[in-house]
Amino acid sequence: MTGGGALIMSPDALLIKLAALPDAEILMWRGLLSGLGFFLITLARHGRNTLGVYRRCGGTGVAVALLFSMTTCGFVLGNQYTKAGNVLMILAAAPLIAALLSRVILGERLPLRTWLAIGTCMLGIGMIVVDDVGAGSWLGNGYALIAATTLALNFTLCRRRPGIDMSPMLVFNGLIVGSGGALVLLMGSGHISLPSIGSGIYVVLLCLVIVPAGVTLLQRGPLYLPAAEVGLLLLLEVVIGTLWAWGILGERPSAVAFVGGALVLGTLTAKGLYERSVEMKMRKMLAVE
Repeated sequence: MTGGGALIMSPDALLIKLAALPDAEILMWRGLLSGLGFFLITLARHGRNTLGVYRRCGGTGVAVALLFSMTTCGFVLGNQYTKAGNVLMILAAAPLIAALLSRVILGERLPLRTWLAIGTCMLGIGMIVVDDVGAGSWLGNGYALIAATTLALNFTLCRRRPGIDMSPMLVFNGLIVGSGGALVLLMGSGHISLPSIGSGIYVVLLCLVIVPAGVTLLQRGPLYLPAAEVGLLLLLEVVIGTLWAWGILGERPSAVAFVGGALVLGTLTAKGLYERSVEMKMRKMLAVE
C-alpha cells in the first residue's frame, strides 16, 4: 500500500514544474482540487459512516491535517525555487527524521536492519543528485526541509492512534492550503483566473487524481508499519521522480546517480523480501502451535 502510494506520487515534482504556475495559484488549485478528491475517496470508502470516521480521528486528526498542509506548502514551494532533484533529496531525510521522532515520542525501537536500510538509502539518494548539490537556492532547500520534517512528524503522530485511519483528514489539508492560496491571490492581484489549457491539464491530473490517490495510500501506511518504515518506502518516489525529471525535463542524472538509484531500489527490494520471509516463518510457527 505504501509502496504503491509512493509510485503514484512519483510524477508530483515533474507535474508541478510542467504546470509552471505562480506560487499562490498552484497552491490554491492543488489544495481545492485535492481536497475534493480526498472527500470523494472518503465518501466512496465509508458512505453513510463518513461523519463517524471524522469523529474518530479527534485532535490527532486535526494535527495531521495541519502538518500535511505544511508538507504540501513546503514541497510545492521548494519545487518553485530549486531543482526537483534537490527537493527530492531533502525529502529523503524523512525516514531518518521519523525514526528519531518515533524513538523520542513513541519509544519505538527499530531493528538494526531498518537503521542499516535507512543509512544505505540515504547514501544512494545522495549519489542520485550529487551533481545538483549547490544548484538550488537556500529558500527552496529550506522549504523542502520543512516538508520532510512535517511529513515525518505526521507519520509519527499517526502511530499514536493505532488502528485509526487518518487519511480522511486530508480533506481539511486541501481546504487549508487551497483557501490560503486563494487569499494570497485576492490580496495580491485582486482576482482569480483559470490556468491555460496546457497548465490546466497538468493541474487536474496532479491535484484531482494523483495526489488524492497516492497520498491516501501513504497516509494509511502508519496503520501497519512504523513511521520510519513508511518513510523508507517513500524513497521510491525520490528515485522514480528523479527519473521522470530526467526523461521529461532533461535533468539527466550522472553515472553516479544511476548507481545511487540502483542502491536504493536494491535495498528496498532486499529488505521487503527479507521482511516477507520473516513474516511467512512466523505464520508457519503459529500454525504449528
